[in-house]
Amino acid sequence: MVCLQGVTKRFGEVTVLSGIDLDVAAGEVCCLIGPSGAGKSTLIRCINYLEKIQYGRIYVNGQLVGYRLKDGRLHELKGREAARSRADTAMVFQHFNLFPHMTVLENITEAPIHVRGEKRAAAETYARELLARVGLADKERAYPKSLSGGQKQRVAIARALALRPKLLLFDEPTSALDPELVGDVLDVMKSLAREGQTMIVVTHEMGFAREVADRVVFMDQGRIVESGPPEDVLDAPKTERLQGFLSKVLK
Repeated sequence: MVCLQGVTKRFGEVTVLSGIDLDVAAGEVCCLIGPSGAGKSTLIRCINYLEKIQYGRIYVNGQLVGYRLKDGRLHELKGREAARSRADTAMVFQHFNLFPHMTVLENITEAPIHVRGEKRAAAETYARELLARVGLADKERAYPKSLSGGQKQRVAIARALALRPKLLLFDEPTSALDPELVGDVLDVMKSLAREGQTMIVVTHEMGFAREVADRVVFMDQGRIVESGPPEDVLDAPKTERLQGFLSKVLK
């Protein structure tokens, strides 16, 4: 589903991703862990073409993201073409990013109607199904300001699912939540994993990674240091760097 080949990203003189190679299979849950500044969030933003890379290639569902290959050279896509290149991907952000002037139902149906061209009735029917799925069927007429952080994040997940993505990206979806609200969001993500949704999740929730991930990828200083099943990466780390990281986060 996802193939990264030699992905390098720089901000000015600072290299934040250095030659990343990563494959994620359809139906796989891949959790990215590591210290702040390791490049985790930048990596998934590049996958969704919210950041442009300097070197390498990114494929999602067999399609080159953000570029067209012609005569052996990459040509950057613009506008609608660029949007189509990431049509199979949706992203859930750390700080929800809901439209404050829209109801919950309007937040969820905005993209399907105006980007995908779905009929309003069909989009609203599916949105209500998604709200029921995330436990918020009674909130369709509410505005974001009246919701708790956990409820906002579950609406954000429903909004992402409304696009019927083949790949779902999560950027630290629980880090802005009060501790008692984290569980509801993780429960929704666990249900998606059980249903075979392909997900790449940037997370500090080691328990979630251990329970749900097919693979855990530890990043540091823009590189992949270790990658493997949770029982290998979290329980039997091979490098001193990962051992030191886990000694702090698993206390």
